[in-house]
Amino acid sequence: MIGKAIRLERIINRDSGKTVIVPMDHGVTVGPIEGLEDMRTTIGHVVSGGANAILMHKGIVRAGHRGSGKDVGLIVHLSAGTMLSPDPNAKEIVCDVEEAIKLGADAISIHVNIGAETEGQMLRQFGRVSERCTFWQMPLVAMVYTRGPKISNEYELKNIKLAARVGAELGADIVKVVYTGTPESFAEVVAGCPIPVVIAGGPKMGSDEEIFRMVEGALKAGAAGISIGRNAWQHKTPEKMVRALSKMVHENATVAAAQQVLHT
Repeated sequence: MIGKAIRLERIINRDSGKTVIVPMDHGVTVGPIEGLEDMRTTIGHVVSGGANAILMHKGIVRAGHRGSGKDVGLIVHLSAGTMLSPDPNAKEIVCDVEEAIKLGADAISIHVNIGAETEGQMLRQFGRVSERCTFWQMPLVAMVYTRGPKISNEYELKNIKLAARVGAELGADIVKVVYTGTPESFAEVVAGCPIPVVIAGGPKMGSDEEIFRMVEGALKAGAAGISIGRNAWQHKTPEKMVRALSKMVHENATVAAAQQVLHT
């Protein structure tokens, strides 16, 4: 497993053992929204801010390649679905592990919505991708959410505990789930999952402090980092926002310290 261990160090800080991932796969789902029109510029901002890894679809790897600046881990996302789909919760595999390797990926990611009507198909895809990642010694990040007809609240603790455990059970190396709202409840998610858990940033939040409080709570509960997109690259100063978040994740900076970084 030395190959996977070496690649994990490209997306996880060796000293802190935590990670700041900035996902930019939203273009397939909702199009070129604010912050994703000029990918090279946006990537430059988040990398300069200290992101450990960026996450994107295969076609944007070429468009986002900068050719200069700081290095950053590359996670190639394999799952896709658009907001115009009859079932927006359905995700299809649009890239395979071998293609991602050819693109220079340091890790692979997939998206699974448990509770969706197509859950079975997405779980089969998860199993297949996990097998190929093991074969090629590629780290696998699983975004696992609970969305579908039976899900009245995707932020409910029992749902998120299940989502995290599904990621571990099917072979992911890192699982991404939504935050439960309190450190005490999220500690239960972490305790029930034997692999590193990172939190999703979710929709654009109303204030910077709200974002920082969420991150502080997750880290206090034992989260292995964050995977925050819109609340990073849609910020008016994305480089400073990522730098502030990185200080929290890797240096245990307080909310007040993060605010200071943001406004310096």
